[in-house]
Amino acid sequence: MLKDITIGQFFPGDSLIHRFDPRFKIVITLVYILMLFTGDNIICLAVGAVFTIMSVILSKIPFKMFIKSIKPIFPFLLLTAVLNILFVSTGDVLFEWHFLKITQDGINISIFMIIRIVLLIMGSSLLTYTTSPVTLTDAIERLLSPLKKIKVPVHELAMMMSIALRFIPTLIEETDKIMSAQKARGAEIDTGSLMTRAKNMISILVPLFISSFRRADELATAMECRCYNGGEGRTRLRQLKSSSKDYIALAVSLIFYAAAITVNIIT
Repeated sequence: MLKDITIGQFFPGDSLIHRFDPRFKIVITLVYILMLFTGDNIICLAVGAVFTIMSVILSKIPFKMFIKSIKPIFPFLLLTAVLNILFVSTGDVLFEWHFLKITQDGINISIFMIIRIVLLIMGSSLLTYTTSPVTLTDAIERLLSPLKKIKVPVHELAMMMSIALRFIPTLIEETDKIMSAQKARGAEIDTGSLMTRAKNMISILVPLFISSFRRADELATAMECRCYNGGEGRTRLRQLKSSSKDYIALAVSLIFYAAAITVNIIT
């Protein structure tokens, strides 16, 4: 299961999405999230689904990578569906037994929420799949640069976000190694009651925290040895440049957003 988590991974490529200005990709992702949460019916989500499919095709990233990003949250999706089915009591009653009642509205809302979460994960994953951590850091810093006027440490915040994304795959790999090592020593991690499993997780969390702090200390030492002192006077190897393709992509995303709003108003 841990190997299926692809959050924070970057897949190099030369697709149209890869070549977009990362600043525009961040803005388009925010517009996309607003698009998904604007409507309250399945037709609005259909607009977001069309936009998602178009983006996935243009990115040239295998669809199985998006499936892998969804697999770890499958228990959460299942729990969301069950809670909505059991606790939404409006609409036509399809099944009733003692205190359990399943209604048409409960099923509709469950399907709606699952589709929304899946689209949200796919669209958000596309940003990190097609943008390197260094480029993403520069883009975030550029977008937040107006906050420098009120003494907000923009560069440091962008660096922290970039490092956090960069080390998610590393921590997942480290966790998998620790679990394999503990199982080889006879630790029973996947068996027993829920309380027993929670106690057994201590044998994983303690070495993981120690490894994380050691890695953070090594990273800080490496940055100090390279005379890193924040964003003051810092130069960049690659300068971010926007083109007509970026403005067209932003315009298309805004058109889809306007379509979602229109559909929500009409229906």
